[in-house]
Amino acid sequence: MKKVLKSLLVLVLLVVVALAGLLGWLTLTEYNPDPIETLEPLKAEAVTPLPQGATLDILSWNIGYAGLGAESDFIMDGGQNVRAADEATVQRYLDGINEVTRAADYSFVILQEVDTDSSRTYNINQAEKLSYGTAYHAMNFNCPFVPNPVTYVTEPIGKVTSGLLTISRYKVENAERQSLPCPFSWPLRIANLKRCLLVSYVPIEGTDKYLVLVNLHLEAYDDGEGKIAQTKQLREFIENEYKKGNYVIAGGDFNQIFPGGLEKYPNSHGDLWTPGILGDDMLPEGDGWRFVYDLNTPSCRLLNQPYDPTDVKNTQYYVIDGFIISPNVQLEFVKTLDLGFENSDHNPVHIQVTLVEP
Repeated sequence: MKKVLKSLLVLVLLVVVALAGLLGWLTLTEYNPDPIETLEPLKAEAVTPLPQGATLDILSWNIGYAGLGAESDFIMDGGQNVRAADEATVQRYLDGINEVTRAADYSFVILQEVDTDSSRTYNINQAEKLSYGTAYHAMNFNCPFVPNPVTYVTEPIGKVTSGLLTISRYKVENAERQSLPCPFSWPLRIANLKRCLLVSYVPIEGTDKYLVLVNLHLEAYDDGEGKIAQTKQLREFIENEYKKGNYVIAGGDFNQIFPGGLEKYPNSHGDLWTPGILGDDMLPEGDGWRFVYDLNTPSCRLLNQPYDPTDVKNTQYYVIDGFIISPNVQLEFVKTLDLGFENSDHNPVHIQVTLVEP
């Protein structure tokens, strides 16, 4: 009996030492970006200046790191899986995403959850494969090993490097990564996302003004305070840029339901995931600011199971992807592309806008 107890004690001690070592290593290697970082372009081939009064087509899409297509579920949403089934599946999803983003002559494409070297997507550099024109990637998840809850022990997420990707067919003068508040404290913080804004400054020909294009992906699995703090920083930033005389378009995955979205798609699975709620009080002060979104087609689905639209009871939809535009940006149309969630758990949102004087 003493030998058994001693062996158990040694085993427990080894586990504790291993966990302490892992925690220490992750703490030492924690990703701590500066508040503002100037980005180097992945590609810099777009040289066409943006003309005054231009009409622009912009596509925003959370591509779910090409690992969350129609066949996928995800453990954080009540599913069972941690990563895509295999490399071939990731490559198939990525090819489908690439086809959509290049199918039309979009002025700008802003993508979220784009991996560069992650175990969950078999180390495929998705940012490189998706880039054309002038492209910038801003890291918002950089961890050498994600050791999430006990459920993940047999199939850990592992190494993750991922972020936002902005693609432009027009000349970009510079782009910045702007850090957003992180709602998590140590030790949860060390292996969690460090959210940010990817801000691109596009000079407008014949003027000293810019189109300020903001690519964003706000907090998902917090208690709500993180989303509020991040939205507040976003609001203050875009308001200040507009006051400078610039044109502002901010788009992406807000992880918050746009006005009217809850009535159109009631959340009957709040026990699995509850997004925040966007209200007009989250827009900058002054007339003319507006949310841009499409309630006719859901922009996101819950990953509690593989996609089965015939299973109405267990299929949950949301409208959490869209844009904010400043008063000097005129909306021509907005349309969420119904792709049947084939290659991602999100559908892309296409807007057409014209740069005008307010």
